[in-house]
Amino acid sequence: MIENRQQLFAVHLPVTLEEVCIGFIFSVAGGIVLGIAMYLSRTMEKLLYPFLVVSQTIPLVAISPIFMMWFGYTIWSKVAIIILTAFFPIVISIYDGLKTVDTSYQNLFQTMGASRRIMFQKLLIPMALPQFLSGLKLTIVYCVTGATIGEWLGASAGLGYFSRRMSGNLEAAAVFASVFLLAALGVVLFLFVTFAEKKFLKYKTRT
Repeated sequence: MIENRQQLFAVHLPVTLEEVCIGFIFSVAGGIVLGIAMYLSRTMEKLLYPFLVVSQTIPLVAISPIFMMWFGYTIWSKVAIIILTAFFPIVISIYDGLKTVDTSYQNLFQTMGASRRIMFQKLLIPMALPQFLSGLKLTIVYCVTGATIGEWLGASAGLGYFSRRMSGNLEAAAVFASVFLLAALGVVLFLFVTFAEKKFLKYKTRT
């Protein structure tokens, strides 16, 4: 790692981090929309749920070349792989969190004359937050995995690309260095999301 510090820290790590951040944002945004749509519409649930499950059974190694053909060796091919890898926990955590809200609370809100919008804003979303935040922690780790797979299969920079190149050159020490950095990146991002979760829940408790 010391011998390759210039390449690892100045070139490849920033590229992987950028891919992870963009993929995380798109995964979270798309996952929230799909999860809420499935909860609000029984038809959407029946249409989307099977495809969501099937999307997680497709080997990424098999489908990644398609993204490479569509987007080329740009950052967006890696982002597409990240989204396919990481959006599922968000969708399920949102959907399950909303579905598991106690009906007695909902009946109470309806008895008090609350509209559907107020019920969704004041009851359903706060009650689903813990599961959603747990899904975020899984998603950020999956984003690192997706970025690595995407870079391994086709890229010009990134820790996955560096690992593949060093593996081809039979430089085991450099491969271990990139693997260690990928693991450290996943842990740091996981701890960051966990810290944000605790701060947010603490703030919500106070308010």
